[in-house]
Amino acid sequence: MKKILPFLERLYGPNLEKIDPQTERYERIDRNFVHSFGDRPRCYASAPGRTELGGNHTDHNHGRVLAAAIDLDMAAVAAANGTMTVTVHSEGYESPFVVDLEKLSVQENERETTQSLIRGIAARLEATGYAIGGFDACMASDVLPGSGLSSSAAVEVLFGTIFNALFNDGRIGPEEIARAGQYSENVYFGKPCGLMDQMASAVGGVVAIDFRNPKVPEIQKLAFDFNAHGFDILIVDTGGNHLDLTDDYASIPTEMKLVAGFFGSETLRDVDVECFIGEIPALRKKFGDRAVLRSLHFFDENNRVAKQVEALSKNDMRGFVQLARESGDSSIKWLQNVYSTKDASSQGMPLALAMTEKFLVGRNNGACRVHGGGFAGAILVILPAADTVDYAQYIEKVFGPGSARLLALRPHGAEYFEPIPGV
Repeated sequence: MKKILPFLERLYGPNLEKIDPQTERYERIDRNFVHSFGDRPRCYASAPGRTELGGNHTDHNHGRVLAAAIDLDMAAVAAANGTMTVTVHSEGYESPFVVDLEKLSVQENERETTQSLIRGIAARLEATGYAIGGFDACMASDVLPGSGLSSSAAVEVLFGTIFNALFNDGRIGPEEIARAGQYSENVYFGKPCGLMDQMASAVGGVVAIDFRNPKVPEIQKLAFDFNAHGFDILIVDTGGNHLDLTDDYASIPTEMKLVAGFFGSETLRDVDVECFIGEIPALRKKFGDRAVLRSLHFFDENNRVAKQVEALSKNDMRGFVQLARESGDSSIKWLQNVYSTKDASSQGMPLALAMTEKFLVGRNNGACRVHGGGFAGAILVILPAADTVDYAQYIEKVFGPGSARLLALRPHGAEYFEPIPGV
């Protein structure tokens, strides 16, 4: 691994406690590649998961978001194979993912599969003028599935990065890779997600994104270190997963866009909030109360992100934490994405939020909020570092050992190391 050690140190830092496990991880993936595909020049790629700091369900209506790449990622070893077939071995799966790139149209029998993501990314890249081709790959992930850390976006960005490394000499920018991932998830996978997750993974760092013009989003990287201000960021895995929640996710942008359509607009970003307030009686009759509440959430949350960015820019940690707390309240009460109505008896996220709020009573500062898409999975907790150990012990009594995980933010997005002989 000496040849790619600078690559690993750039992504994971020089600290031996972090770099040694990553070195062992890449060695393992590399051995898997040689075992499956033989010893030949290959590239090494990584795409991080992301944490959402603000802007819960605003991106799909052209709103603002605040996100950050994290140190949990998807990693792969890949090499072109001279065909139009992609074969990917992924740790934890018995059978490889195989995709024939001669067929780039949507395959209905592939909906909600990894194969659909690979095919969709290839289709988008080719349609936008980039080269594609078959490759062999082995990959592994430490992005917890169903945790709201966006494992799906990370894997999309990872495949886009592999196409970039093997066939395009790195010419594809991170924004285009992100858009290819979103296109694939929307059209081929069948989930109507926004662009925040893919963009945060591709760009890296703490990033504020304004999607008013989604074709050319405004991206602002923020040089902010939570640890330097004495705070930690954690996620708590409540034990749920996102596998059967596509309909729940889809209902949010659908309802928001129905309300926008009432005003002749495609998204709520183009609707005047005062006009919206004045039409609430008519909107209730036409679309129901939940659509109205979710739209109220959008307007406030979109403005809240701008305030969060301002707070971080001024190093106002206390103000930021208060805004994060307000964001969490809005997601619970107005957006209503903390549990699925398909199974109202399973409310792990509300329970984790309630327990965290009880922990925070009488303490110096801190916030908790829904993390990511919601309905199941993880919550986000922002705490003074002095409280982190006590909190982890407290919450793990309810959700089990290891359910509270400390996140480290990653300054770099998706990257690859040039194709080289085996390391």
